[in-house]
Amino acid sequence: MNQPLSGRRILLVEDEALVAMLLETILEDMGCVPVGPAATVGEGLAMVADAAPLDAALLDVNVGGQLVFPIAEALRARGVPFVFSTGYGEGSLSETWRGHPTVQKPFTEAAIRNALMQAMGVENA
Repeated sequence: MNQPLSGRRILLVEDEALVAMLLETILEDMGCVPVGPAATVGEGLAMVADAAPLDAALLDVNVGGQLVFPIAEALRARGVPFVFSTGYGEGSLSETWRGHPTVQKPFTEAAIRNALMQAMGVENA
């Protein structure tokens, strides 16, 4: 099976350890290289500022009680596509971020794959 996301470096920002481990496994199963996970907004910002290239990011909207939007801004400034992950649906996003690729928790591997491919503009092979 062709894996269109193979080798892509995906930043993972998720504060719940079990969810982060599940997402790492999902990303690895898709052939991606997980970066992180970052469990705080500060860690995520540091990873974005790092010189290592990122192909995309998967961002939990609420990380340790803080909203992830400063990381989204930093990624947008670097031209790195990203997907929001939330248990509250797209309605929980501010007007600025609505319409951005979003996966609803609990998510499936297919939902993660489709959202990342949409964000990166990758065709399904």
